[in-house]
Amino acid sequence: MTAMNQPDGELTPGSPRHLQPTSPTVVRIVLGARLRRLRQQRGITREDAGKAIRGSHAKISRLELGQVSFKKRDLADLMKLYGVTGPTERAELESLAARANTPGWWNQYSDVLADWFELHIGLEESASIIRTYEVQFLPGLLQTESYAHVVTRLGHPDASARRIQRLVELRLARQRLLERPGAPTLWAVVDEAVLRRPFGGAGVMRRQLEHLLKVIAMPNVTLQYAPFSVGANAAAGSPMTILRFAEPDLPDKVYLEQLNGAVYLDKREDIEQHTLVMERLCAEAQTPEKTGEFLQHLLDALR
Repeated sequence: MTAMNQPDGELTPGSPRHLQPTSPTVVRIVLGARLRRLRQQRGITREDAGKAIRGSHAKISRLELGQVSFKKRDLADLMKLYGVTGPTERAELESLAARANTPGWWNQYSDVLADWFELHIGLEESASIIRTYEVQFLPGLLQTESYAHVVTRLGHPDASARRIQRLVELRLARQRLLERPGAPTLWAVVDEAVLRRPFGGAGVMRRQLEHLLKVIAMPNVTLQYAPFSVGANAAAGSPMTILRFAEPDLPDKVYLEQLNGAVYLDKREDIEQHTLVMERLCAEAQTPEKTGEFLQHLLDALR
C-alpha cells in the first residue's frame, strides 16, 4: 500500500513530512492567513486595517492571500492594531515575515520564470502530496532532459536556444524535491497517449521510458496510466494537479495550467470536485504494477 492509499492522505504529527513550511511562497500564505484570523477575531474590517498601514482594503486582501511580501512597518502596525503584544507571538510573526521575504531558489531563473508559474513552484516546494493527471505530456517532475527539450520547444516555438535551455534547467531543478529528505509523495496518472506519443523520436522516448522505470521504484512516487478504454465519465479531459500540505493553515490547492497562464482553486467545493475526478481516474487506470509492465513493453518495442 502506498502512502497515497492512507485515508485522505493523512499526516500524523510524528511523520517526517509534518514540518514547518519551507517555501517562502507558502510561508507568505500562512502568515497572511494568520493575520486574517487575527483581524477577524477582533472584528476589524479590511478598510480599517488598510488605513492603519496607509493603504487600502485591497492591499490587506493581497497580504492576507499571500500575494505580496510584507514590509516590517506594515507588520508592526498590524500587530499593534490587532493587539498582538506578547513577545513570543510577535517574534513568531516577525520570523514568518522574514522567511516569507526570502527569495526562493527559483529566483535565479527569474529571467524565464512567469509570475503565474512561480506561484506553482513555491507551492510545489512545500507540498506533502502532489497528485497530477496529464493528457499530452509527462509531468515535468518526471521528464528527462532530452524529453524536456522537445516539449519545451513545442510550447515555445519562437524562443531562443538560451531561453529553452534555461526553462529546461528550471524543470530539472524542480525534480530535486523528489529526492530530498522529507520529499513529497507524487502520484501521477497519465493518459496512454502520453506514453505512446514519440516526442523527439525513438532515442528520446527510449531514455525517457528507462528513466520512468527507475523513478517509479522510488518509495514516494506512484505512476498509473489510463488506457484508451477508460470511459469518459472517469477521464478529466484536461490536465490538473492537486497539492496537499501538512501546514494546517494552508488548504489544498488545485492547479489548472493553460497556454499562457494558470488557475488556482482552493474553495472546498472545487477541491472536492477535482478530487472526485482524480479518484475515479485512479480507480479506472491501470495499477502501478501493470503500468510498470506496460512501460517495459513499450521500451522493448523501441530496442
